[in-house]
Amino acid sequence: MDAAYGIKYFGALFAIMNPLVNLPIFLSLTNGMPLDEQRRTALQVTAYSVIVCAVVGIGGQQILTFFGITVDDFRVAGGVVLAGIALHMLNGKGSPAHEGSAQEQPHLEATENIAFYPMTFPMIVGPGAITTLVIFLQQAKSGVDYFTYAVVTGAILAMLGVTLWFSAAIGRRLSATLRVIMQRLMGMILLAIAVEMIAAGAKALLPGLGG
Repeated sequence: MDAAYGIKYFGALFAIMNPLVNLPIFLSLTNGMPLDEQRRTALQVTAYSVIVCAVVGIGGQQILTFFGITVDDFRVAGGVVLAGIALHMLNGKGSPAHEGSAQEQPHLEATENIAFYPMTFPMIVGPGAITTLVIFLQQAKSGVDYFTYAVVTGAILAMLGVTLWFSAAIGRRLSATLRVIMQRLMGMILLAIAVEMIAAGAKALLPGLGG
């Protein structure tokens, strides 16, 4: 397994799909549900997340080709999206890309079946996660890289499923201070990865920058 590729991909995808960061949102949206219904919703969120990740992984390149977008175009645009999300995380604010705009918030709270919208999309597998999935898939150069990509994606989705399944118990033990520290740390990691994406894409699109 390619350790460098795997560590960087894990860091990026975990930062953007962090189950513990999304846990308070899940708890607020499922507040008042019986435990069995909450866990059924957790399974639905996990299943939807697996499906969306699989679709992006399988069809990401075809989607870019259809719209005439190069990987480097997407890398720069995606890096900007990730940087915006990271800055919101560092400032302790929710990103509209994840949690919806102010105009969308009342509708999100009124949604009866929250498993796909808004939990899976845009909160867990939103623009930032989709960008990360596509970019790192394009960086895979060998069978080992593709295997690493699949293992890391599966591991994070498994962590997501376990966290949401035991969300009620975890939520009672996860202090507000720990949540804030984790959010800031993940924001810094994500911002560093976003800067690297933008720099790599800009260098490819504008070769003069490399000189």
